[in-house]
Amino acid sequence: MLPFKLVYHPRYDLNLGAHVFPSRKFRMIAEYLLREKLAEAEDFLEPPPASDEDILRVHTVEWVSKLKDGTLTLSEEMKLEVPYSPELVEAVWLAAGGSILAAQRAMVEGFAANLGGGFHHAHPGYGEGFCAIHDVAVAIRRMLADGRIEKAMVVDTDVHHGNGTAAIFRDDPRVFTLSIHQLNNYPAYKPRSSLDLDMPDGAGDDEYLSALGPAVRRSLDKFQPQLMFYVGGADPYCEDQLGGLSLTMEGLRQRDRLVFEEARRRGIPVAATLAGGYARRVDDTVRIHVNTILTAREVAGEFSSAAAERKT
Repeated sequence: MLPFKLVYHPRYDLNLGAHVFPSRKFRMIAEYLLREKLAEAEDFLEPPPASDEDILRVHTVEWVSKLKDGTLTLSEEMKLEVPYSPELVEAVWLAAGGSILAAQRAMVEGFAANLGGGFHHAHPGYGEGFCAIHDVAVAIRRMLADGRIEKAMVVDTDVHHGNGTAAIFRDDPRVFTLSIHQLNNYPAYKPRSSLDLDMPDGAGDDEYLSALGPAVRRSLDKFQPQLMFYVGGADPYCEDQLGGLSLTMEGLRQRDRLVFEEARRRGIPVAATLAGGYARRVDDTVRIHVNTILTAREVAGEFSSAAAERKT
């Protein structure tokens, strides 16, 4: 068994068919982990959908009503870039519930992962870039409201800037937002995060990691959050169709390890979401996300071993 829980629901899949966003990846990740005996059925938790009360901690009444009633305008649906359906609404409410559950479990076990979510382009009053509801923001606001935490940090490694995250938390001193992304890529307008790392076109493993490492260390030491949300993007990969960075699979594993080690070294729980990923071969995207889970397992094992040694 894994030393932490994986949150997943079969209806995370939006059934988009040949759409560039491979929502079937969520199912494929779970199936891969079970098939290769990297996880057991007992490692998985099925989330309930987020309550409307929780969604409204982030999103406007008007936007929530439009989603639930199916009354998006044509321009709103075009901005969303995925076709509207009741299944879409069910999936994003479940993803938000999944990120809440992952945050709650991370506080207990030190780490948890929502195999869906990471919809970081969603804004309070509209969706865009395949993102209708900002599950990470919903989860953070729920954890703050429950008094489980006083401060949270988002480390976003999707190749695209976390514009929704930056906009939602712009005036909230309780949340530190760090986004490392390709500068010359979607979205055109990038509201300022607490810290933005703008990577040039074609940046590879060494350049990327040398920027990320010091930034994460400084941010953690200065802000000292009680919870980190890690948006683990698969799309900095060198063969991604919507990205223009040149990270290898090994570089992405090092990225994950760097962030997880820095958080766990300071005793900060990590809730991860598996975001982005538009590789020409969907199997590559799945493998990158699986590697994130395996890297978390390695880091969890190393830090539990270190803790045991200190006790003896």
